[in-house]
Amino acid sequence: MIDSDLSGSDLRDADLRGVDLRGANLGGTDLRGANLRETNLQGADLRGADLTGVNLSETKLEGADLKGAYLDEPVVNRL
Repeated sequence: MIDSDLSGSDLRDADLRGVDLRGANLGGTDLRGANLRETNLQGADLRGADLTGVNLSETKLEGADLKGAYLDEPVVNRL
C-alpha cells in the first residue's frame, strides 16, 4: 500500500503488522493501540496522528513525518 490516503481514519486497535505503508498519508489518523510491528512507514505522513500505545517494534520510520503526532506510551520492543 504505497502512497495511500488514510488521513483522518479510525484505525484504533487495527492489526497492521507487516503492512507496507510507505509514503501513506496517515495525518490525523487515530491509531491508538494499533499493532504496527514490522510495518513499513518510510516517508509516511503521520502529522497529528494519535499513536498512543501502538506497537512500533521493528517498524521502519525513516523519513516519516511525525510532527504533532501523539506518542504516549508506544511499545517499541515487545518480545
